[in-house]
Amino acid sequence: MAAKKILMITGDFTEDYETMVPFQALLMVGHTVHAVCPGKQAGEQVKTAVHDFEGDQTYSEKPGHHFTLNATFADVKPADYDALVIPGGRAPEYLRLNPEVLAAVRHFAEAGKPIAAICHGAQLLSAAGVLTGRSCSAYPACGPEVVAAGGRYADIPVDQATVDGNLVTAPAWPAHPDWLAKFLKVLGSRIEA
Repeated sequence: MAAKKILMITGDFTEDYETMVPFQALLMVGHTVHAVCPGKQAGEQVKTAVHDFEGDQTYSEKPGHHFTLNATFADVKPADYDALVIPGGRAPEYLRLNPEVLAAVRHFAEAGKPIAAICHGAQLLSAAGVLTGRSCSAYPACGPEVVAAGGRYADIPVDQATVDGNLVTAPAWPAHPDWLAKFLKVLGSRIEA
């Protein structure tokens, strides 16, 4: 397996598990992952939030860990990366207002590079205008945004993921095993037991 260079765009109040788990898992299998946030430098931290499903009409939110960024958004060039990861949580709702973030997302989509988005990460895909004709899962509350952006909302179980070409998406962190396995396959990574 050739190691890939992966860009992860995150921000304050990103979902804790949806940031930490893919970051660590992709490093574990030998890929390089640069986690960045607009306006922050390598070594700075973003606050995370733990979203859980406790029987309410939507998820509950509790404070999560502080996640340390290992690269500076202003210094990264999307063309230097093989793939993109977009965690969910509340970060995508304000990251989608940043034209440089949207340009980065468009780069990966237009180049046909692998993109993994989970939960509210679909908000960045929608805002970047890259979902036309594409199947995309997301947290159910983001389904209307997927459809409004010209995509097909994939209403799948919370522990499943879907693949449409280079795009791997899932509704929320319970899908990590399926989402990461499918993303690794799209990346061309091979793991042997």
